[in-house]
Amino acid sequence: MAQLIWTEPALNDLQTIAEYIALDKPDAAQRFVQQVFTAVERLTRFPRSGSIPSEIPHLPYRQIVVPPCRIFYRLNDDDIVIIFVMRSEQLFQPEILSERTEENRTKISSVRRKRRR
Repeated sequence: MAQLIWTEPALNDLQTIAEYIALDKPDAAQRFVQQVFTAVERLTRFPRSGSIPSEIPHLPYRQIVVPPCRIFYRLNDDDIVIIFVMRSEQLFQPEILSERTEENRTKISSVRRKRRR
């Protein structure tokens, strides 16, 4: 079974979105976060179930959609790395994925080494 890794920036993205939703509807924000975690957890059984984003079909990223958000991830060996969470109505800037992948490459390697011990 694949190992799930949330990057810190992706968790921050999710928290920011949930806080915004909670301004008007705290219960809806809690439900939304639970739906995201449930959908992402499913990836451990079906890592390739996410779609390839139409904006970047040539890059190694996938996405799942949990309205109102898109959750971007990448498969690295046996790891599913959650890289970016954004609201669907935002303008998608593909370069953020490569920037965040580079930023987290050493952190992910460190996690992988610890897990193998």
